[in-house]
Parts: sequence; structure tokens; C-alpha cells
Amino acid sequence: MEGTLLFRVDASPEIGIGHVMRCLALAQAWQDVQGHPIFLMGRESSTLENRLKSEGADVFYLSSDPGGKDDAHETAALACQSSAQWVVVDGYHFGGDYQRIIKNSGRDLLFMDDYGHAGHYLADVVLNQNVHAQERLYEKREPYTKLLLGTNYVLLRREFLQWGRVPRDFSEMGRKVLVTLGGGDAGNVTRNVIQALEKVSVPDMEVGVVVGPENSHQESIMRELDRAPFPSHLWSSASNMVELMAWGDVVVSAGGSTIWELAFMGLTGVLLVVAENQRGVAEVMKDQNSFVVLGLENRFPAQDLARSLEGMMREKQLRQTMSQKASLLVDGMGTQRVIQALLPGVQS
Repeated sequence: MEGTLLFRVDASPEIGIGHVMRCLALAQAWQDVQGHPIFLMGRESSTLENRLKSEGADVFYLSSDPGGKDDAHETAALACQSSAQWVVVDGYHFGGDYQRIIKNSGRDLLFMDDYGHAGHYLADVVLNQNVHAQERLYEKREPYTKLLLGTNYVLLRREFLQWGRVPRDFSEMGRKVLVTLGGGDAGNVTRNVIQALEKVSVPDMEVGVVVGPENSHQESIMRELDRAPFPSHLWSSASNMVELMAWGDVVVSAGGSTIWELAFMGLTGVLLVVAENQRGVAEVMKDQNSFVVLGLENRFPAQDLARSLEGMMREKQLRQTMSQKASLLVDGMGTQRVIQALLPGVQS
């Protein structure tokens, strides 16, 4: 199946890179059916651009302000110029008017959504890959709009699918802590987590910190790690997240789309709610006892984080049980199901 798929998505210190990374997962699946992905973004990022180009995608940048009507018209024009019948739009700053312009241009539209923010939905397909996704979020939609809801549609990049469901080894004492607070982390929560880890009393604890390409606090994080009483690693703009998740015994993560990668890998730990749009997912994960969740009241004292993490590290059975519950949420077939929704009859 030959064809171009156009992605309209953004990244920034405030937004992070989660939207781009899940679009990349779908782009890889599109390539597997002999398609070509194009990314149109509002803000230049050499690191992300290099990553996308290394995956065989073309990258373009807007000349208009992101999210407005001019953006929509520019996106539609590029779709027409590149003969992209399908356009994928992913971001909280795109609404119903934006969708209308894309549809009026004659393009088919896949709209990625996490909590029903757009008001009215005119897209051909709406994808919400979150565990709390419900049809009631999209009552104001067109009769033709198809809904893909829930973790059966989680988009995982090729590196995770190639790794597969390798059984996780659970040692009696968890010692390796992976810290990943998203691709941006505008509030430098990472530094606060490192400070909290100083209160964890576990012998031979080792900490690995992932810093994303939109994180502007790398120097302060490095200083904090240099002062810390435990051995540490700092990985910047890591392209081997699957290996890092396999390395960790427990994780401290933000409540964004990284959750589904962690769940697939069976790596559980503490989720920090650092943005309001993470609350719904985090509440369900807490109820299912697949992760410990802090920050639902917009705060996570260092002592609470240290106590929760230490408890998990010292209890092998707890880690095993939570890991099993998390891994049941994501089967790794999500990208294939989405491709089949866009291209019925095509085997991805």
C-alpha cells in the first residue's frame, strides 16, 4: 500500500514529547505497509528532527501560529501537496474548528485525544488510547466518526514491539531506580525526585535519570546527581528507552503516555501527576493497584515518595503483583489495530 501519512503534532518544554513519540509509533506502523510519514511541527527541535529523519520521515515546520485557522489551512495545503489522504492531528490546542478545515479540504482525519477537550468532533476517527477512555467524552461528534477507545489501541514504537514480552526478573531487593519525567519537565520535577531519593534507605541503590530533548534543566540535574549519595547515570534524549526500562527494578514516572510503555514492559513504580490532564489515567491506575500514584492533590512530599518507593523496593511480591496488573493493560497490538482502522483490509 503506497501513500503518505501527514502528522500535525508539536513538542515543547511545556508540552513534552509524548505526542510526537506516539505519532512516531504510528508512523513506523504506516511504513510497515509501504507508506511514507511526514511530520509538520510548530517549533523547531534539532534533536527531534534528527530522530524523525533517522526513522525515514520528512519534517516540516509551520509558518503560522500553532493551533489556529492559519495552521489548519497550512496543514491541509501540505496534505494536498504531498498527496496525503489521511492527516493525523495530535495535541490539546486543536479543536473542532481545526478539524472542520481539514475535513473541508477533502482529507480523511485521525484525531488523537486524551480527555475530550475539543468540544465537537468532525474527524473520521478519534483515538483515545487511555484506560479511562469512554464514549461519553465524545457525545458531540458526527454520525460517521469512529471511536477507538482504550488500551487496545496503545501506540508502541517498534523498539518495544521488537523487544517483546520478555519475562521480568524480580530480585528480592529492588535496587535500580529509573526516573523519567517526560520529554520537557518545565517545572524541573526531576530535581525534586532526586532530592527525595536521598531519603530512601535501600542498600546499593542505583539511580538512572532520563532527560528529554525539551528539558532545559540538565545542568541543575547533573549538579544534583553529583551531590547525591548514590551512584547514578544521566541519559539525555535516550533512543533506547526499552533497554532502560528493562534495566530498572522500579520507576518514578510522570503520568503521561510513557505509562503505557512501562505497562507493556511490566515496570511499575510511582506515578507523579504533574499536569491536570494526567489525573484521569492516574486515578484508574491507582484503583487497579498497578502503580503507586502521588500528586493527585497537586503535591507529592519528598517523604511520601521515598516511603512509597522504598516499600516497593523491599517487597518482591508487591512488585511482581503490580507488574502483572500493569502488563495486562497493553498487549502490543494497538498500532496494528489503528492501521487496520485507517486502511481496512490491509495486514500490518
